[in-house]
Amino acid sequence: MPKSSSAAPACSCRFVLRGCGSVALLLALSAGRAEAALTGSANLSVAYHSILSAQFDRADAEIKQACPPAPLEACQVLGIVSLWWRIQIDPTNHRWDGALNDRADASIKAAEAWTKRDPNSAEAWFYLAGSYAPLVQWQVLRGERLAAARNGNRVRESLEHALALDASLIDAQFGIGIYQYYADVASAAAKVFRWLLLLPGGDRVKGLRAIEETSRSGELMRDEAVFQLYQIDIWYEHKPMEAIALLRSLDSRYPTNPLFLQRIAETYDNYLHNAPASVTAWQTLIDRTTHQRVYDAARIVALAEKKRRAIIARDPKLF
Repeated sequence: MPKSSSAAPACSCRFVLRGCGSVALLLALSAGRAEAALTGSANLSVAYHSILSAQFDRADAEIKQACPPAPLEACQVLGIVSLWWRIQIDPTNHRWDGALNDRADASIKAAEAWTKRDPNSAEAWFYLAGSYAPLVQWQVLRGERLAAARNGNRVRESLEHALALDASLIDAQFGIGIYQYYADVASAAAKVFRWLLLLPGGDRVKGLRAIEETSRSGELMRDEAVFQLYQIDIWYEHKPMEAIALLRSLDSRYPTNPLFLQRIAETYDNYLHNAPASVTAWQTLIDRTTHQRVYDAARIVALAEKKRRAIIARDPKLF
């Protein structure tokens, strides 16, 4: 049996985290097919790339430049997404928690006001969902499960509202797909929890199909879909080698973000029990910090050195 304590969240309602919170980047932006529906998406995509690259100072400047022409609400959402990725890379650090909560609250209020001014605007509902999404992930990470479930349902409702108004927002189907998948494969305890909150059920097959389609043909959301498929392959589909291939594709595109290579090292160790491959991945991460501007380099080097030494100490005959 694979060791999952370091990889999967200790949460009986993890479908809320993956099904709703991980829609964050989807809701912030749209693929090229939604270009006509979302204003200024080309400028927003530049900032999105910087966020995935963990180049957050650059992303903050690009977000400011994007609005206008993009609506202010879109840039508010991207600002929260940027904070969430900082937290995701270093989840034990609470430095950004207060800022994320404050920005999410302001973004939700702004998007709600937009939906009241123009209830027939699909874009308004799209960004309302996006305002909630990073908050949902953070709430599950910090153990606020009830709030996460309720806000996750608001994400789903807003996405469905947006699609009902404008079916050209095709990448919004990605978010619905994630919800469908995790709501279906969730544990019995999570399904009871969902039932108590009157959340709708899911459909694993339809959900997975929507995520895979985005990973193949999505414009802006392709890499977010790849990241979600990696997690699905690890936790539910039991395909660790496929998960590593997905992570490698992300790492090749965003080498300054240490999270992807870190997850590769952890997957080799925890799921494939391949100590030499894990040590090699940790060493590669250490070496990379000396040649590239890897985010949070000092902490990453210390973490990688600690992990590398611990693995070698378990079975020094392999090295």
